[in-house]
Amino acid sequence: MSVCIQSIFLVFFLLGFSDFSATVNGYRPLNRKLADSGCPMNFGVLQKFIESAPSNSQNLNLSTRCQYVLQGLHLVQAEYLKTNGLFLPPLNSSQACWDSYQTLANGYFPDFSIRSRCGFQTNWISEGCMNITSLTQFESIVPQSSLQDVQNSCNQSLSNNSPCSSCTTSLSRLQSSYLPGPEVGNVTECSAYPFIYAAGVVNQFGPTDDGTAMCMFLLSASSPSSNKSNTGLIVGVVVGCVVGLLALILGFWFLLRKWRKWKRKKKLAKFDTTLVSGLDSMSASTTLVKFTFEDIKVATKNFSRDYIIGKGGYGNVYKGVLLDGTEVALKRFKNCSAAGDASFTHEVEVIASVRHVNLVALRGYCTATTKFEGHQRIIVCDLVHNGSLHDHLFGSMEEKLSWPIRQKIAIGTARGLVYLHYGAQPAIIHRDIKASNILLDESFEPKVADFGLAKFAPEGMTHLSTRVAGTLGYVAPEYALYGQLTEKSDVYSFGVVLLELLSGKKALISSTDGKSWLVTDWAWSLVKKGRALDVIEDGMTEWGPVEVMEKYVLLAVLCSHPQLHARPTMDQIVKIMETDLPVPSIPERPIPLVAHIDDIEKSVSSSGSGHISSSAGYQSFTNTT
Repeated sequence: MSVCIQSIFLVFFLLGFSDFSATVNGYRPLNRKLADSGCPMNFGVLQKFIESAPSNSQNLNLSTRCQYVLQGLHLVQAEYLKTNGLFLPPLNSSQACWDSYQTLANGYFPDFSIRSRCGFQTNWISEGCMNITSLTQFESIVPQSSLQDVQNSCNQSLSNNSPCSSCTTSLSRLQSSYLPGPEVGNVTECSAYPFIYAAGVVNQFGPTDDGTAMCMFLLSASSPSSNKSNTGLIVGVVVGCVVGLLALILGFWFLLRKWRKWKRKKKLAKFDTTLVSGLDSMSASTTLVKFTFEDIKVATKNFSRDYIIGKGGYGNVYKGVLLDGTEVALKRFKNCSAAGDASFTHEVEVIASVRHVNLVALRGYCTATTKFEGHQRIIVCDLVHNGSLHDHLFGSMEEKLSWPIRQKIAIGTARGLVYLHYGAQPAIIHRDIKASNILLDESFEPKVADFGLAKFAPEGMTHLSTRVAGTLGYVAPEYALYGQLTEKSDVYSFGVVLLELLSGKKALISSTDGKSWLVTDWAWSLVKKGRALDVIEDGMTEWGPVEVMEKYVLLAVLCSHPQLHARPTMDQIVKIMETDLPVPSIPERPIPLVAHIDDIEKSVSSSGSGHISSSAGYQSFTNTT
């Protein structure tokens, strides 16, 4: 649930409630049935959302219908929590509550059985996460600081993108930190509890408010018919406002000129105030430290060149030593502006919302505006002392990594991505998985870093982007060519990194004739000839079982398959790595789009950014297969 929520016109019932306006006269008898059902929850609050259902809603597939059944149920639970202080109805009312819900459905979609079609068991409506049933139990588990964070983020109108994004980020952080326990069924999962709580208890407008319902539950109450009937009134109001506005502009034109001058002087302060306010509300409930600019300068010896440990399009990464002797890594954004502030806030929100042993942890941040340095935006992370995977594979490290270490790095990286895709709520697509973004600690435990390009991904949604971001050689074909972004875009990048880890070759292989090839095509050519083990780097120490190493090669080739549907998911990848599960058969690769790598590089440079152009092609390796 991120910014893209507001752009989706979702209505509640997937149950196929079409042409609802024709059944409005059935409201009153239906309400009486629901009121007499014996269920303590009021399903009647869903009626205004059903009213806005489009005529084609009955064409939605089964999984989508069932998902919105759950979303509607969660809104009803939020209303129940608001009025009764309970998340779940009593177990002895389970049948009555399902009957109430089904009665609501029967009036508009008689052939759809909620429980049998969606696989819900009767008792699941009264059983949820960690045996939490009441508001008191919930608030006893979650620390007051986190509850206050939710209060700060969610007790406001959620109709706009920014408040909604801030609220859902805090809710996801709360769930991952304090509600990791067992669940019963799939009706009220742990991930739903914070949203029910925020809508029913925290938000002053309540769960049935249009903005709250859309942000928390993806339910829209927009009514096309009412919009049409009010068109004349709206037009009249708009015309009147325009006339009045023109008069005001003419009357205050001189004052506006002076105000603009004043505004320019205050612009820097405005950016700082807006950004810092948002970050301060975030850090109030976490361990995030707000560092002063002087703290940062002392830690980095005034940004000494000797302290630079990494560089990128965003700026430099410095090693730093805090006053207590703690070593940290500091990412300093360059050329900061209003747009830079947004990028900075985004990365802080993303990193602060995730906690996993295989993800880099955020320690704090610094925001400042000085006379000589201008805007300063810096994030402070724990320092990972053993460099990056890129350093060990292609840098100055003399000793080659052994098979046990490579296997550990592969599994740890995969686990980190599993958390981003399935543990974080909403899911996060990294978009820039590469060897230099996988850091290694002293025991070679990998930590995925650099979330600057990450995207929140609401469940079931596929992003289409006109501006493709990533690094040449690691970007999935469907994303580079068409801007289609899913979790499997990260799977492709992981497959490339895994091939680099196994072969010791870079994502782009340079040949003696000056041409370049993708490591994915090179590896596929060997696998197709039955020579999978030839992918393994020469001179690797401590070889593992041959069948396991071959399995990893096949898995890497499958992950980096050019066709999206052929790739496994990250959780499937971890299971294959950690168990005896075999690698699924690798489909034939399609006839490739032939484009020499020089053409791709020209396309990148002509796009005006440091990212791949969406028109770039992918190099084939057909001559050797």
